[in-house]
Amino acid sequence: MDFLYDVKTSFVREMKPLISGWVWLAFGLVQPLLYIGLFVPLLGDVGGAGVSPLQWFIPGMMVMLTLFGTAMVGWSLTEELLSGVLERFLATPMSRPALLMGRALKEMFPLFFQAVVMIVIAIPFGLRIYAVEMLYGLVLLGLFGVGVAALSYALAIAAKNNTSLFYMVSQSVALPLMLLGGVLLPLESGPAWLYVASRFNPLTYLIEAERALFMGELFSTTVLYGTLVVAATLVIGLAIGGSAIRKASI
Repeated sequence: MDFLYDVKTSFVREMKPLISGWVWLAFGLVQPLLYIGLFVPLLGDVGGAGVSPLQWFIPGMMVMLTLFGTAMVGWSLTEELLSGVLERFLATPMSRPALLMGRALKEMFPLFFQAVVMIVIAIPFGLRIYAVEMLYGLVLLGLFGVGVAALSYALAIAAKNNTSLFYMVSQSVALPLMLLGGVLLPLESGPAWLYVASRFNPLTYLIEAERALFMGELFSTTVLYGTLVVAATLVIGLAIGGSAIRKASI
């Protein structure tokens, strides 16, 4: 029970500035909405004959928002490390893994908000709603975001004396994953080697699962593979993040 209380305490602390700064959440939607308005019309029948390209494109954009949004959350932790705020928290009886868990869980809410807004805006432009499948897709995105956020916090702790290293590593990892995942264009239309390389990218399977869910597929091997990737990311992220914060010096 003490662990859950500590998780709640950490979560509430992180949510307060998020709620007061909701304008930044809305601002983060500008780029994806520009893609919807200016890029989607160029896709043609990428989703298949008679299927809106939004069913194919929106899931990819949601995954991109999740990846880049959570990969950079460790930046706030580096600021707390430099200012000494985190050290004061680590000196309290609060469970260190609970501190990390609360921070990571907070990342689910901006992801849900941005994803729901994107879906609502896309409906008048032809996006078809599959409520159960899309809800499951949002859950997958949220859990994936928690795992990536935990990894980002671990990187921030490791690079606490070199904040530029944090930015360089996080961007150097996130950008290739995004490009090899086929967020903007179908990889099948590119060279064979690019498609083969994408098979070694775990993000590819999450993107494919999200697109299958937005097409109304729930019980399929594509969704299963995406679920396994999310589960692995969550477990590995929390394990590495928990280990990093346990070993963090005061």
